[in-house]
Amino acid sequence: MRRIPRSWYRERKAGSPFAASMLEQAMAGSWEYESATVRASPEVRARLALDEPEDDRDDVMHTRYVFRADGQVWMLSDSYEPLQLTRGTIVAMPEDGPLAGHGVIVDDWVEDVGARAALPGEAKRLGISPGSIVLTIQRTYLADGRPVEIADIVVPAETSQLGYSGPVGEHTSG
Repeated sequence: MRRIPRSWYRERKAGSPFAASMLEQAMAGSWEYESATVRASPEVRARLALDEPEDDRDDVMHTRYVFRADGQVWMLSDSYEPLQLTRGTIVAMPEDGPLAGHGVIVDDWVEDVGARAALPGEAKRLGISPGSIVLTIQRTYLADGRPVEIADIVVPAETSQLGYSGPVGEHTSG
């Protein structure tokens, strides 16, 4: 079983939370990604609370990730950010850079977890049998109550365990 820690991103040290998690589990974590600007689907538009665009321009940055544990594909993620926040800015390399690299301060997050049969393309990319059960995580990062990034994460249920942690109550320093 591989554990996927889910916690508030500010609790993490600099660098990739995925790589840190893999090291904690004595595994080598790596990933590859492909980013492109696209026109948001109606579902993505609704989750990001985007208005209908006035023209045919692309309106989101879509990044497709493949995460590996000890060289084996383990997790898939599709991430979307509104171009109205990132267009014309220098955003750090995905997964290595800060989440607030474009001046937006993420102050809340929501994840909805489910399980379902793997879609044929997912099963092939994950190296599992078609119809195998996968865990799904729909994540939303928010800034002042506004969605600023969403992600759809898929992992094989038979080899993955989700672990959630975070602070309790009000925390102040000093």
